[in-house]
Amino acid sequence: MQKSLVAELLGTYILVFAGTGAMAIGAITGEPGHAGIALTFGFVIVALIYSFAHISGAHFNPAVSVAFWIMGEFEKSKVLPYIAAQVVGAILASYSLYFLLLEDITSMQQAAYLGATLPHGSALQSFGFELILTFILMLVIAASAVHGKAIKDFAGIAIGFTVGLEAMFAGPITGASMNPARSIGPALASGNFDYLWIYIIATTLGAMLAAKVYVNFIKGTE
Repeated sequence: MQKSLVAELLGTYILVFAGTGAMAIGAITGEPGHAGIALTFGFVIVALIYSFAHISGAHFNPAVSVAFWIMGEFEKSKVLPYIAAQVVGAILASYSLYFLLLEDITSMQQAAYLGATLPHGSALQSFGFELILTFILMLVIAASAVHGKAIKDFAGIAIGFTVGLEAMFAGPITGASMNPARSIGPALASGNFDYLWIYIIATTLGAMLAAKVYVNFIKGTE
């Protein structure tokens, strides 16, 4: 259990450091641009899954941990410790970025609030996007990494590509969080808690819905 929690903390740290780091640095320097940010999120997820899946399952996402429990693939007693490790990892990553980028900025806004997820339009629009995006991501995770007939060696690629794809097209509208921890870290470090509730509630509901769909309509085809 201890090794699993360390893996979840480290994996979430790396995910948030790289992904939101690309956003913050992009806001400061103009590079790597939107496509580069989306690819950063996708690439780092692929690397992390192949690095830590055999240790902790490579959740790195509170919504995913809850969904795995609903699917019967994860013990209830592990859900809260996993979530705590993930949130701590995200917060540490955001504060690392804060101290590293402090000399380049005079306000958090110049660093895109350290990669915080903020709606481009209405709260309802972003809520809908985040729910659907997380639903799609969790369904891909379940079908590629859990299903008995899945070719699990390629699950990391499928999941990473899904994250990159969703960040590519939905990032400009909603920030494409799909992960409460990924949104909590930058919000806390930058002090911008506006709309954080969207990225906690909508993502969790989306993952839970995907878990129910998987159990009721897909799992039985194994």
